[in-house]
Amino acid sequence: MSHSSTAPLPRTLAALRASGWRSRSVKEEVRENFTRALAAGEELFPGIVGYDDTVIPEINVALLAGHDMLFLGEKGQAKSRLMRQVVRFLDEWIPSLDDPAIPFHDDPTAPISRAGRRLVAERDPADVPVAWWPRQQRYAERLAPGTKFADIIGEIDPAKLAGGTSMGAEEALHFGLIPRMHRGIFAMNELPELDELVQVGMFNILEERDVQIRGYPVSFDIDVMLLFSANPSTYNRSGKVIPQLKDRIGAVIHTHYPRERALGIQVVEQEAAVDLGGEWPVVVPPFMKEIVEQVTIAARASKFIDQQSGVSARFSIANYRTMVASARQRAVRLGERPAVPRVSDLGHLYSSSLGKLELDLMGSHQMTERQVLDAVVAQAIATVFEEYVDKHGLDAIAKIFAQGVKIEVGDMVPSAAYEGIVATVPEVWEKAFEVNASRDPAVRAACIEFVLAGLYATERISRIQLHGHTIYDTKGFR
Repeated sequence: MSHSSTAPLPRTLAALRASGWRSRSVKEEVRENFTRALAAGEELFPGIVGYDDTVIPEINVALLAGHDMLFLGEKGQAKSRLMRQVVRFLDEWIPSLDDPAIPFHDDPTAPISRAGRRLVAERDPADVPVAWWPRQQRYAERLAPGTKFADIIGEIDPAKLAGGTSMGAEEALHFGLIPRMHRGIFAMNELPELDELVQVGMFNILEERDVQIRGYPVSFDIDVMLLFSANPSTYNRSGKVIPQLKDRIGAVIHTHYPRERALGIQVVEQEAAVDLGGEWPVVVPPFMKEIVEQVTIAARASKFIDQQSGVSARFSIANYRTMVASARQRAVRLGERPAVPRVSDLGHLYSSSLGKLELDLMGSHQMTERQVLDAVVAQAIATVFEEYVDKHGLDAIAKIFAQGVKIEVGDMVPSAAYEGIVATVPEVWEKAFEVNASRDPAVRAACIEFVLAGLYATERISRIQLHGHTIYDTKGFR
């Protein structure tokens, strides 16, 4: 049985036994709670987008099979979030022996620590105190680089030795994260970066139920569900993960980036969590959302970027926030409502992009990160623009820009300055852009910039960039 927050919680071993509480292994507990949620049709992994037909079914099977899992994928594919969500399938509370001499949350009905066994054996059950361990505290996560043996396994405590405790005794140890997560879930991020000695210790404690700490064997009947994450480029490299540990991992869950742009946009809007309302509201045209996500898609395909590292979803999220912030800054400074992001706002993406892209030193041919980003943004604009041309035919719009005039745009150019570019808005704009371009100057400015940037990206007009302003010359348009 499990306990809800409204049920009375027994406070002694006698009361716990009388309540009918049943001890289960962590994996049994997860499997039973998961099965209950699955049968009830609950949402199993809230906030996870794009994995319904690929990743989540594999996790479901692994949980039912009682496997430890490795989440294998490039950065920004929700590996850590998925690991943390497994916690949902633990009981809300579990009982543990309440005694400061016991080094972890020992099971009152089946203690494994020497101090716990002694407490249960020497006292009347009515005098054995029981505490309750909440679900969220039963998960610990560690990043592999820099992790030492003592951090996750344990170390001999000099203070206890000084107090007369024998070096070979369990009481002489200061336990690391894994023993402290007895009856819980332990996750190790970036497994291949974990020192080989620590990998051996992890394998021993989980498979052989013993470990040697400074030459002294210590036995643990420890109960832990183990989760890992890794990047394929390092996990598959020979020698990075010891074969014994690889062999112990029950299931490898392959993650991936969103396979459709619309799913990527859904992830961005969910994770960016930008408030578009307030005193200075923001309206984001659909084509600007599409361009921001297409920048990431183009980066993931670029020969100038190291694809083994990957391009995280955080790249899209940071760029979306920057674009919205740039539009809002313009609105505040110029007193415009609503703020509407334009292509010229993408000029601020350097701040949110640089450092998130790792260049391919062989393929970039000495290009700077800024130059690579410029090329990726231009490609994204061209891709989205051509889709709009193909889908809606923009002949009526194109005619407006075929008059051989020079047009100056920029992230601080007032929306009213675009009024003279088009006297009347073609009807096709309403359908093509899904925004009210005819009645709102800021929306019309965003549409105009999109068309100009698209014409330039598809090499139909020329442009000059000067001190944050861009001048498009439409004389070359055909």
